[in-house]
This record gives sequence, C-alpha cells and structure tokens, in this order.
Amino acid sequence: MRWSRTVVPLAVVGLTVGGWGANALADTRSTAEVGATGGASTLATALTPQEAMANNAPDHDTPADRQWDAAGQAEVLLTGSSATSSSPGVTVSGGTVTIGRTGTYRFSGTLNNGAIVVNTTQTGMVRLVLDGVSVSNSTSAPLQILAAEEAMVVLADGSENRLSDASQYATGDQADAALFSRADLTLTGAGSLTVTGNASDAIGVKAGLVTDAASLTVHAADDGIRAKEYLVVDGGTTTVEATGDGLKATDDGDATRGYVSVASGTVSITSGQDAASAATDVVLSGGTLTAKTGGGSGRSPGETSIKGLKSDVSVVVGGTAQVNANCSDDAINSAQVSITGGTLTLATNDDGIHADNTLDIAQGTVTVTTSFEALESLKITVSGGKVDVVSRDDAINAVEDGLNEFAVAPNAGITVSGGTVVVNSTVDGLDSNGKVTVSGGTVVVNGPTVGSPGEGALDANGALSFTGGVLLASGTYASTSAPATTGGQGWISASLSSTLAAGTVVHLAKTDGTRLVSLRTSKSIKAIIFSSAQVTQGQTYAVRTGGSVSGTAVGGLYAAGDLSGSTQLMTVTAGKHSGGMGPVWPPAPTPTPTPTPTPTPTPTPTPTPSVPGDKSCTAVHTVVNTWSGGFQGQVAVTAGSVSINGWTVTWTYTDGRKITQSWNASLTTSGSTVKAQNVSHNGALAAGATTSFGFTGTQTGTDVPPSLSCTAS
Repeated sequence: MRWSRTVVPLAVVGLTVGGWGANALADTRSTAEVGATGGASTLATALTPQEAMANNAPDHDTPADRQWDAAGQAEVLLTGSSATSSSPGVTVSGGTVTIGRTGTYRFSGTLNNGAIVVNTTQTGMVRLVLDGVSVSNSTSAPLQILAAEEAMVVLADGSENRLSDASQYATGDQADAALFSRADLTLTGAGSLTVTGNASDAIGVKAGLVTDAASLTVHAADDGIRAKEYLVVDGGTTTVEATGDGLKATDDGDATRGYVSVASGTVSITSGQDAASAATDVVLSGGTLTAKTGGGSGRSPGETSIKGLKSDVSVVVGGTAQVNANCSDDAINSAQVSITGGTLTLATNDDGIHADNTLDIAQGTVTVTTSFEALESLKITVSGGKVDVVSRDDAINAVEDGLNEFAVAPNAGITVSGGTVVVNSTVDGLDSNGKVTVSGGTVVVNGPTVGSPGEGALDANGALSFTGGVLLASGTYASTSAPATTGGQGWISASLSSTLAAGTVVHLAKTDGTRLVSLRTSKSIKAIIFSSAQVTQGQTYAVRTGGSVSGTAVGGLYAAGDLSGSTQLMTVTAGKHSGGMGPVWPPAPTPTPTPTPTPTPTPTPTPTPSVPGDKSCTAVHTVVNTWSGGFQGQVAVTAGSVSINGWTVTWTYTDGRKITQSWNASLTTSGSTVKAQNVSHNGALAAGATTSFGFTGTQTGTDVPPSLSCTAS
C-alpha cells in the first residue's frame, strides 16, 4: 500500500473533569520533522503512521498488478505425482512444475512430493492463481519463486489451498521456506491458504511482501512470515503459529526498508519469540493485531527475545489500530515509541512499553493490565489520550543509562501536558531519575502501600513541578520530595496520622466546607498530594473522611462528592510538604552541620590523620530515622584547617544494613562497604566548613555504628 505524504497537526485536548479546574489544552505543535534518510530515527515528538510510512520506501503493490484477463490465463492441473498443461510457459518434469515465462497461471489439484517453481528472466508479473491446490514436498519447498521481476499468488474465491515442506532440506537447496520467493511477492484473493514450514520458516521472501489474502494461516518450526525489505499487511485474516518470530522484516542496511506495517485486517500471532520484529520500524495504522509470546505474561522471560512488537528504530501506533499483546517479555520494545491513536491492551511479565530514547503518547488508549514496569524510557511524554497502567515495580519510569540510579539524570524526565493518566503501582508510581512535570491533563497515582520514604507515588531525583492540570497521588508516601513552590500551580501535601483502608472516601476541602476533590481509595494510604488550579499556596485546607462520592471515577478520583457526615482528620497548609524524604529531594547542601539528634547511638568522628596545613576532613554518621526494616541516615563532612576541593568518605556496615537510595553524594557500594564522593555543588569547602549527604536503606536487628574514613583533595 502506498502512503501519500500528508502532515496532520496534532490536536491534543486535556481532560476537564467536573470542577477540578483542569485546563483544556490545544497542542498546536507541528509534527515531527523526520530525517531524509528515512525511518523514524530523528523522531522529535509523537509521530503518526502516515509520517512514518512516508519516510519509508513504498511497497511494490499497485492497482495495475491486480488486473488481468482471466480468459487468457494458462491452466495447470496437478495430478498427484505430476502435472499437465498446454501452456508454452509451463515445463513439467516428474513432480516439478516450472513456470518459465511471465503471465497468469491457474493451478488446481494435488501434487505429492513435488514443487511449483517460478524461474524467469522476463520483465513483468508472474501471477499464480491457486484454486483448490495442495502441494507437499519431502525434500524441499513446495512453492519456489527463484527468479521473477515480480510475483503474485492469488487465492481463488472460495478455494482452499495448502503448502507443506520437508522437515529437512537437501544440502545446497536455494529455498529456505515452504513458500519461498526471491522476488517482490503479493498474496491476495478471497480464498484460503495454509502454509506449514516443517524445516524452518513458513513464508520467506528475500525482497518485499504484501498480503491482503482473505485467509492466510501459517505454522512454522522457526519464523512464521519473514521478508527482507518490508512486510505489509493490508487486509484479510492472518494467523501465525511459530516457534520463532511471527512477522519479521530483516533489512538493516537501508534506513527506508526493513519495516513491518499493518494497515488493515486481522493478525493473530502465537510465537515462541517476538510477535512482530523489524530492523527499522513497526507501524500500525489500522486493523487488529493480537499477540501471545513465550507462553504469555504468566511466564518469566529468559535469554531469548520474546517481545510483542519489537524494532530497532521505532514502533508507531495510530489511526484505528488495535493491539492486544500478552507477552512474557516486553509487549513493545524499540528505541522510540509513538502512539497517536488506536487502542493498546498490554499484559507482560516485564515492561509494557520500553523505549530506549523517547516514548510519546499523544492520542489513543494505552492499558497495561499487568507488568513489572508499565512504561519505561529516557523521556516519557503524555500530551493526550488515555493511559491506565498497573505494575509490580515502578509504573512509569524515566531512567538514563550509565548513571547511578540515585543521581539526578539531566536528560531523563516524565512530562504530562494533556490526556488522562491512571497509575496503580506496587513501588514508585511516577519515577524519574530526572524531572517530573505535570502541566495539563489529569494524573491519578495509586502508589505503594509499603516501602521506605524513598518510595512513593511520585519519585523524582530532579525537579518535581506542577504548572497545570489536575494531579492526585496517594500511597504510604505520596511523594519522596516536595514539589516546586514557585512558578507553578498550588499543591496540598498531607501525611496522615493513621493509615486509611482501601475503600475509604476522602475529601480535600477548604476550611469553609467548599469541596475541592473527592477520592475513594483503591488500597490503603497514609499520604496524599493534590494539585489543581483551585489550590492557593499558603492557604489552609482540610482532609476529611466519610461522606459520599458520585459521578464517573478516574482511578478513584470522582467528579462529585458530598461532605455530609464526613469527619475532619487534619488541616494542612498548601505548599508545605510532609512525608517521604523530607522537604527537599535531594536536600540542598548546608553550610553548617545539621545532624538531628536521635536515640540511635552515633559514632565518634574518626578524622584522617594529617599534618597541619594538609588538606583533610572528618565525617560523622548519624541515623535520622528508622522504621520497620529500614532507616534514613546522614553523614556530615567537615573540612580541616585548610580549604578543600573534594572529599571521599568510606565505611563498612557490620550489621547487615544496605543503602538503597542517596542524595547529595555519588555513592557506590561493594558488599557491605560504602564509598561516597562529593557531587559538583558540595565538594569545595572552606576551612572548618561542613556539608552533608543523606541516604535510606534496609536494616535488620540492632544498629552497629560504623567507623568512617574521610580523605580530602
């Protein structure tokens, strides 16, 4: 199918719910500019299928290919062990029927242990009409297109056709699939075809393949349908059962080829490896693709790739496409993923969607029913559509490879500017090693019910900011850090005195009784963060339980509620954070020592011996807070008698403690030994000056104060 180059601006509308104050957004950004080398390698924002395909090489199929004079077609009758035909273009030798000229040939009958072979150097189309054909071969492939400018296999109306190859080919055989073609191939027609690849692949094409056959079923010992330059599904019903990959395009030497496209029809894939694999792009603009890989989401992935949609450059889903994937490994995996429409329902034992560089959702519906991590990428942007995800670990995770997980990643980030995002996570809800920004849309995060202060519904190593839209996050900890208090939208942070059970109705209201928002908890919570245009920084708000909710719920957030019969739990001041890691994450460096005294024994400082005038430092370890199975610690570093430019602190825990998260230091561990080095903003200290860094971790039993060593540079 050929695509015209039509650039369609994205119109993204944020969700307006009741009186929450969510602003409708109109995103008038131009669509991505794609490099002239093709593919989607220069993707800048959400890309439509039309844009992706316009930058790939067009397929070979044209309307003229589908027009021929049936009266002029040559008849070939398969007679069991041989064949008969009066056409000069047909040569019969035993069980081998060779087509040596271009034209249209109509086949009928059965050929046992034989082959239909196309081998011509003439210019033009070789068209094979299969009308009730069954061909098997015990040593090779039953249908081989060894040479032709272009070939087409037509399934006659209402016909049933079968091809079955050998379980082992003869040495040096040119074919490597039951239906094998070196030429561009089109599969079409209103009949049915079943291809069984006993040795390896069922259908293998060394060029491009287009199919819209009414009913195509393949069974393969390896890959189901493999093409080199492109594999295009333009209609019909395609069913694939394969031990290897389901659909596959392999050309990695041309950025405009090596793609898989599904524009229409129904595709069902059950595979032992990837369902659809492309060297460049997987593009879905219409139709329905259902995939089950590796036994489904109930099985752990192994070393073999058993993903749903996998490509080296991009996966693009839009239009009316429907994707239903149940995978052991990632449901979608690529360098870049763009979703501008369609409906995706994903279940996986690993990531729902994993993109190495960018994941952009502009329209459509994305549902992840089960996953380890639901959405993961360096940069994740939701500007429209509906996202509803469930995870056993972090739900929406922005991570930068090569950096310590506790460091602030300069390029990682999660941005929500429109649409609806609902999250149900066992660990962090929105987790970014860089920033998290909500500027529009509606975000509801049902976060973890257990864990340390370093795990929350919101967890950002960098800046956490709300500049628009509606956000409600809840969990044992609603956020590991405080959102920005300037240049944005008001927010309320409430750390509750007791845990509220699942099913509890909670209201946030002004002290005069004006309701802001209502929630029915889906699990137990002990903290809430809420932001909307209705919240004014510095004002006092009440947290109430009881009463009722009504209307349509979005992740437990209701458009309407009634405070009648509710009880006030507490009041909070907007713009003041409680819970999590404290008021700032990471904490800002302090010019003077600020250790908090605790009942936990603290060690005596152990300065590194030095000569007066030498650069030196001392370090003190303090336990700031403890909870069941965890602790929060702090180390204060003080320069000696002369100024220093950097410091390194090392110590060993002898009580089994392990650090899981840190801030204001570059921290590494080796077994029970910890090494912490300054970061850029706190390495230089004047003589006698002090800075500090903090961390959280796990612990069992009684704390044993460690001995620290500090060296300066």
